[in-house]
Amino acid sequence: MKITLFAAAAVAALTLTAGSPAPAQESASPGFTGTIEEDARAVGHAVAHGAETAGHAIADTSKKVGHEIADTSRKVGHEIADTSKKVGHEVAEKTAPARQAVAEDSKKAGHAIAHGAEQAKDTVTGKSGDSKPKN
Repeated sequence: MKITLFAAAAVAALTLTAGSPAPAQESASPGFTGTIEEDARAVGHAVAHGAETAGHAIADTSKKVGHEIADTSRKVGHEIADTSKKVGHEVAEKTAPARQAVAEDSKKAGHAIAHGAEQAKDTVTGKSGDSKPKN
């Protein structure tokens, strides 16, 4: 029964609402409708202006933060490069004696191999005055 009463009340409300807009529009003054339109337009413009202002503020802040990040990144990059260069020079200084020793040993080994090859050649071909090789 409650559902039936509710349905009847809803139908009655719809009937009254559907029938009332025409007389209400006729009785409303043209100035009242114009005022509502002007107010709605003003509200729309205010919302659009607020959104535009907020958008510009966000863009400006984002641009500023982007520049700060780029500057900080550049500084950190230069610090890393400077530190890397310093460490590279320290490593080069510490390994210089070992590199020099390797170079000297390599030179000595090269000379020894060349001398041995020369001796082997002389042994195989004989001395410059001999015409036949040694056995």
